[in-house]
Amino acid sequence: MSLTAKVASPLALVSLEECLEGRRSRRDFCREPLDEDVLYWLCWAGQGITDREGLRTAPSAGGIHPLELYVVAPSSVFHYDTRGDRLEVVMRGDRRPALCTAAFSQDIVGLSAATIVIAAVEGRMDPRYGARARRYELIEAGHVAQNMLLAATALGLCAAPVGALDDVAVRDVLELPEAYLPLYLVAAGRSTPSR
Repeated sequence: MSLTAKVASPLALVSLEECLEGRRSRRDFCREPLDEDVLYWLCWAGQGITDREGLRTAPSAGGIHPLELYVVAPSSVFHYDTRGDRLEVVMRGDRRPALCTAAFSQDIVGLSAATIVIAAVEGRMDPRYGARARRYELIEAGHVAQNMLLAATALGLCAAPVGALDDVAVRDVLELPEAYLPLYLVAAGRSTPSR
């Protein structure tokens, strides 16, 4: 049974209009960690399966789904297992400082409670789309990131996308296979309380 079936979605509490109006790239993170269920909902919003045929929350050219999601949190790195609908720990320890360095030392990556790495598995789309595969991977990464940003808004979180990163360095931080190409990051966390 998936977490979706076990836990009522907190995302339905806010209208789409409110999410669209409220979505801003916010970087005023506090150090409070995010619960695993919050991280799960962000990933589900980006790549969750929504029906029995395997369709997902974000469109994918040809239904190929070349992307994988990794969550870099204080205690662990998680992989979002889309088919199993769960977060699985793939590494222990805090990789956020190394990820921050791999993202050209952008503070947002080091200060956020978690950063989601969107990576394309090179070769998944090539047989069908050839030279256009890279373009479709990038377009899909944008769909996934926007879904996660809207979900973060619905959950009352700060979130911002990060496109400036050293692909190879990010892959090395997460010890990903060579065929995995990090494309985009989404940093998320709770807002620093107002004074």
